[in-house]
Amino acid sequence: MKKSTIIIIAVVAVLAIWGVSSYNGLVKMDESVNTAWSNVENQYQRRADLIPNLVNTVKGYAAHEKETLEAVMAARSKATQMTIDADNLTPEKLQAYQKAQGEIGSALGRLLAITEAYPDLKANENFKELQAQLEGTENRISVERRNFNEIARSYNTAIRTFPRTLIASMCGFDKRPYFEAEEGANKAPEVKF
Repeated sequence: MKKSTIIIIAVVAVLAIWGVSSYNGLVKMDESVNTAWSNVENQYQRRADLIPNLVNTVKGYAAHEKETLEAVMAARSKATQMTIDADNLTPEKLQAYQKAQGEIGSALGRLLAITEAYPDLKANENFKELQAQLEGTENRISVERRNFNEIARSYNTAIRTFPRTLIASMCGFDKRPYFEAEEGANKAPEVKF
């Protein structure tokens, strides 16, 4: 064999190994994004599962706050009906999902504000436990959203940097959207007593 043939075979082998390695790395990163999305959905589901318990506890003390309780349940129902497959995660779908989840947060805020009018409710151990669980869930949601954004950033960076961008574009790896702050989140809420 000629020396030039050996060099060509070696270069082709190195490029093939690099291509396979890059592709496998992108697949692993894509799966990490999917896993992170599943973790976000898991925490939102945890919140949705806690809401009926919280509403029933409040219902016992605040039967005449029917409108607020119904708003919470309607927001929960709307949010739990909306699902997004991690493979079809578009910025538009993510924004609609965030909006539905934001409506739950707003409704929960109104529900928790009711407790000021019911001192017995604030002292109820079941309510305290549910409120602590919801607070913990909101913190977990925040953590999982941040983790998702970090993993999506790493993935998006990988598919856009040279030379991996060549493999990514040939194999159909697309950019993933990020969670963004809700509209008006840059303003501090006004607290009135």
